[in-house]
Amino acid sequence: MLDIGGITKRFGSRQVLDDVSFAVQPGEVFGFVGSNGAGKTTTMRIVLGVLSADAGEVRWKGAPVRRRRPAAAHRLHAGGARPLPEDEVGDQLHYLARLHGLSDAEATTSLQRWTERLGVAARFGDEVQKLSLGNQQRVQLAAALAHDPEVLVLDEPFSGLDPTAVEVMSSVLREKARSGVPVIFSSHQLELVERLCDRIGIIAAGRMVAVGSVDELRRRDDATVIDVLGPQDGWAAGVPGVEVVDGGDAAGRTRVRLAPGVDDQHVLRAALAAGPVHEFRRWRPPLTELYRDVVESDRPEVPA
Repeated sequence: MLDIGGITKRFGSRQVLDDVSFAVQPGEVFGFVGSNGAGKTTTMRIVLGVLSADAGEVRWKGAPVRRRRPAAAHRLHAGGARPLPEDEVGDQLHYLARLHGLSDAEATTSLQRWTERLGVAARFGDEVQKLSLGNQQRVQLAAALAHDPEVLVLDEPFSGLDPTAVEVMSSVLREKARSGVPVIFSSHQLELVERLCDRIGIIAAGRMVAVGSVDELRRRDDATVIDVLGPQDGWAAGVPGVEVVDGGDAAGRTRVRLAPGVDDQHVLRAALAAGPVHEFRRWRPPLTELYRDVVESDRPEVPA
């Protein structure tokens, strides 16, 4: 298990991370989301050992991970996507693979496998800086995967990818997770995070404000919300214990929130009394709305 415990980091007088804690299990895909400047990249750099924390600790399989390797510390063999130097793709990938301890033959075999899988094998002789953003992302992932890392940490790996490349990269991350590798990636594409991840961590202003699966995040709000399609607009007005959240769209759908203890069958009977009901189901908010609600509920009130 990769355990991030109480990580704190300051840059000068600015508090960037404040007691950030979460854990990622082997075989789990963990989505790390937050606005720009929330602390995602700093956290990932500390996990990879690029930065040191002012307080707190990163542990892998129970052993502390350090930026430098004292006798009691553990060196984390992680794969992290990062900007590549300005040189030919093949030369840089081979160099990075050798840095991780692969022999010439091992590096050649591994890089051939991953560049073909990721669709950039034909780019070996191209200069990195002349690649499109999407192909640069694919090359960076090949560099991260070449040495068969025990943890995969990726900062915005889907940025700039076309839909086909998104599916390829998604399948690679699932494959690594199925092999037992903990996978952490950040993204602003919340629909993709919801579809791909087992659990999600939401960070705001340097603090973890929620961690859990999408279903667990949905359970933060115990209220029952129902979508009803069919009856004419306004049917829910005056129904005891029912609050209209959305008064109806072009399709004739009305979204209502039930007060605690209100039976949904009571609401169904009221809807049927107003006209035929074509659809009656509990509404499951997408991650985009859960994210907004979690971040806004955590935001401190500002006195007038």
